[in-house]
Amino acid sequence: MLDKAIDKNIEIVNSAFEDWGDIVKRKLYIGENKDRAVFICYIDDMANRTLIEGSVLKGLMVGIRLTDTSDYSISSLLDGGITTADIKYSDNIYEAIDEVMAGNSMLLIDGYDKAVVISTKGFPKRGVDKPENEIAVQGPKEAFAESIRINTVLIRRRIRDTNLKCKQMKIGRRSKTDIAVMYLKGTVREDILAEVIKRLENVDIDAVLDSGYIEQYIEDSKTSPFPLVQLTERPDKAAAEILEGRVAVVVDNSPFVMLVPVVLASFYQASEDYYQRWEIMSFVRIIRYLAGFFAFALPGLYIAVTLYQPSMIAGELAFKLAGARATVPIPTIAEVIFMELAFEALREAGIRLPSSVGSTLGIVGGIIIGQAAVEAGLVSPMVVIIVALTGICSFAVPNIALVSAYRLVKYIVIALSAVLGLFGWFLGVILVITHLCSLKSFGIPYIYPFAAAKGVKELRDSIIRAPLNKMKQTIFNKGRR
Repeated sequence: MLDKAIDKNIEIVNSAFEDWGDIVKRKLYIGENKDRAVFICYIDDMANRTLIEGSVLKGLMVGIRLTDTSDYSISSLLDGGITTADIKYSDNIYEAIDEVMAGNSMLLIDGYDKAVVISTKGFPKRGVDKPENEIAVQGPKEAFAESIRINTVLIRRRIRDTNLKCKQMKIGRRSKTDIAVMYLKGTVREDILAEVIKRLENVDIDAVLDSGYIEQYIEDSKTSPFPLVQLTERPDKAAAEILEGRVAVVVDNSPFVMLVPVVLASFYQASEDYYQRWEIMSFVRIIRYLAGFFAFALPGLYIAVTLYQPSMIAGELAFKLAGARATVPIPTIAEVIFMELAFEALREAGIRLPSSVGSTLGIVGGIIIGQAAVEAGLVSPMVVIIVALTGICSFAVPNIALVSAYRLVKYIVIALSAVLGLFGWFLGVILVITHLCSLKSFGIPYIYPFAAAKGVKELRDSIIRAPLNKMKQTIFNKGRR
């Protein structure tokens, strides 16, 4: 609770902001006879100083003339002295201090037992830029920024419906990060929405520095390498998923918005799929699914066939492979693992380097290392081709989180293929599929609509993308239970 004596409240504020060199605090006396004390507090460069001086301090010092100390005078002060519209009141001094740390300003008035919190956020922020990861040839070129308010506005700009709700909360004992849960009332399933909010409210952490923190807390399985929450940097994709009945979780300081629930098919879909003709994009999706399969299965299949089932290879090709391997001193399994790890290292190095250098390193480095390894007799040319094809297939999948999962399970398939041959390869693939079948995201089967679908109509946005006028309901919304 706040005390009506302003000096006691100022002592609490001074104690909370002790040794804060960037805090701005000032006590002023206003009114015709300077008989009313006020105290304003904000953080330099986190608050808009022009707004504070023009809409708050100028109104208090020039526009207000107090003649007594009654409640009427305080009401006149609040209504006439502060010309900005976005203000609220708090009877808890510590809640008001939290608002100051969020970039707002706090105004204390002598004789008034509430703090006036004025929205004056003006901290530096990055503007709307182009997407860097989810690139589309056709479609909007806007991407989310690190400001929660910019991100919510980008979504609202695309869904101009009063049923688009935005529930706000704070997570993080020390960071007190703003979180916005956006959903379309009347379309979202209430059980899914309640579960999302429940999990968010149960997050207990010191600080939330990125949406990845929240993702790891609210996902269903903590041991699966497959993503159970979808991250997107595209406002058009987030808006489209909200219209389908999914829930968007916007985290302040993060340029990625979380979408829940999620199914495996969601990771093979791109925004561009719905901006071009359905026949073309259906063909592209088939290629993506095939590429996703080979991204984790191709190296193991090569090992199983060459080591245990060489009779499956055509005779002329088998002789060429044997001749190429004649000078290689290490086993096939060692060849594949060596080249896969080298490719992973090149990929990681390309990501960490500046973009102008990283792409060059990935291409030139791969060519040079592969050619040098072949000429040195360390690996055979076919292994270089297999590893390169595996990498290309992984790049065809439009979601980096799913690609990372395939990069990990690939080594499980390689190990089983090296020990058990073709049977081990089949066993590895079946284990991956079985694991996918066991996963759920907020109660939704992970491999929907390939399982748990109630009819052929629910397969219209899976491997084949049906015409837009044929797609109306999904498992996420109220139209399907």
